[in-house]
Amino acid sequence: MNQQLLIPLQRYQVSRGRFTWPASVNLASPSSADVLPLSQLASQLRGPGRRVTIERNAFGQATVRIRRDSAGKLPREGYRLSIAPGAMEIVAADDAGAYYAVATLRELADRGRSVGAAVIEDWPVFRRRGVYLDCSRGKVPTLQRLRDVVNLLAGWKVNELQLYIENVFQFHRHPQIGRGYSPFSPADLLEIQDYCRQRHIRFVGSLASFGHMERILRLGEYMHLSETGDRWGSTLCPTDPASIGFLSELYEEFVPLFEAVDFNACGDEPWDLGKGRSKRRCEKMGVGQVYLEFLLKIRRLCQQHGKRLNVWGDIVLEHGDLLDRWPKDVVMLNWDYQRRGQRIARTREITDAGLEVVVCPGTNAWGSHGCRMELGMDNIANFAAEGVRCKAAGLLNTDWGDGWHRNMLAVSLHNLAWGAAQSWRPGHMDHKAFTERFCRAAFPGIGPVLAGAIRRLGGTDDALGLPDANSSPFYNHALTPLKQLVGAGQDLGAFLDGLSQPKAAAWVESLGAIRWPQAPAGFARQMMQEFELATRQEHLAVARLALAGRMRTGRQPARRELLSLARQTDDLSRQFQKVWLLGNRPSRLVEILKHLRASAKEYRRLARK
Repeated sequence: MNQQLLIPLQRYQVSRGRFTWPASVNLASPSSADVLPLSQLASQLRGPGRRVTIERNAFGQATVRIRRDSAGKLPREGYRLSIAPGAMEIVAADDAGAYYAVATLRELADRGRSVGAAVIEDWPVFRRRGVYLDCSRGKVPTLQRLRDVVNLLAGWKVNELQLYIENVFQFHRHPQIGRGYSPFSPADLLEIQDYCRQRHIRFVGSLASFGHMERILRLGEYMHLSETGDRWGSTLCPTDPASIGFLSELYEEFVPLFEAVDFNACGDEPWDLGKGRSKRRCEKMGVGQVYLEFLLKIRRLCQQHGKRLNVWGDIVLEHGDLLDRWPKDVVMLNWDYQRRGQRIARTREITDAGLEVVVCPGTNAWGSHGCRMELGMDNIANFAAEGVRCKAAGLLNTDWGDGWHRNMLAVSLHNLAWGAAQSWRPGHMDHKAFTERFCRAAFPGIGPVLAGAIRRLGGTDDALGLPDANSSPFYNHALTPLKQLVGAGQDLGAFLDGLSQPKAAAWVESLGAIRWPQAPAGFARQMMQEFELATRQEHLAVARLALAGRMRTGRQPARRELLSLARQTDDLSRQFQKVWLLGNRPSRLVEILKHLRASAKEYRRLARK
């Protein structure tokens, strides 16, 4: 049974007999914290011929009773679930442990009217089990979409959520920063925090505070703060006192909204550092030292708000000679998204320097329409294993949105679930069977027909022999004008010339044959619509680049093919707008639609020649 659950259990000892859910189910606990998980279980169990009640008491007959571990023998967030033929008992270390016990019970209840008697003892390996969602590349989720995601993650025993924010926040003193991007308000973030807290998820603040600030620095009011001093900069100038003053104002409005002690100031990829206004100091002191000096100023800002600085670890490892100079209260977020990326193996350097580390793999769903699924699974599993070896504090599974965030949330869910499983008990999942378990747990009733479609949608790059990469050319160039593709430079030109036309045609046909089932109303139905949209995006992208490859050899496409692609692109544009708005604010949707319409127009123009 352990290997059949989505999130693997630590111990599962089978007993004699079976428990069968009766017609009248009584769920009981004296703790108000248990009302929510028991209500979730009750909603799942109720149906024709079955009555479910919830009682607040500490004694008496109950179908399922929850109590706390008064002896203190269970690990933090742990629980023991005893399933006997007549009743079930949960003993939990704390409120979170009780929530996770019920999550396990809910998955067992999904299997049918009865479950084999057993004693389950369970607890997490990683203390921090997080998910990091990009909200700054053009797609900002609605509050309802975030609630749906939080419900899913909590059921997967994830206990931390971070939203990547560059400019999508309504700053009172700097209102122009988020204008046109459908930014979050302070009330939005506080509402999500309340929702997370009830489900034992820490809502940790994250704000780009050094690099990746191009959407702010291109504005006239802030251009002078950039390293380059012009609208092309993406990095704050660390030697300009006004930079930390500006951050201080942003932090004063943003940081106090979050209850969590940890705060992620990002600090990754300051590409311009040492190439502009700080060049002289970097030449004198070294780029790493200048980086450290600025991060220490950010650390002081965090301390003023009672926070512990978390920072991405790429620059730290790039200048590893500085590791011993970092304050020991800074948490390093070590990221790498390849199967065996070089930073994965360097996690030990961070812990050897006495710094706390969180390993940060990624879903690899960004930069693709359907997810580079196998690459993401291997990356997550390898990083989790390294985290165990190095005694990392946790695992933060990242999900980015490069290229206007055209990738759908639905295609990220599989590897988000895989990351949750690796966070709870690393290395104990059946890689080949996981997709079926994911589909069964995430989409009850329709799951069995989904696994093959999800694998196919997430396997384009592998099927067409593309090397591992941080993005797919079928995503990167799905909206690139054909004129540019036909005259593409060396790298892309070599890819197009080497693209097997028979394989591409077969894959277009294979994607076109995928059928996504109907789901009940709500989040599950929205995800099926997103899967369908993602499939159509991938289908048209492969067809487009295959067409460009043929045109590079002088083969002109038939008028019928061009008009068909134009019609399909028009349909995709309409579907994209509808599906996007199911769970996201408008933000930069208009830019994507503009490019889709331009692609359809280009097909028709070529058909007239």
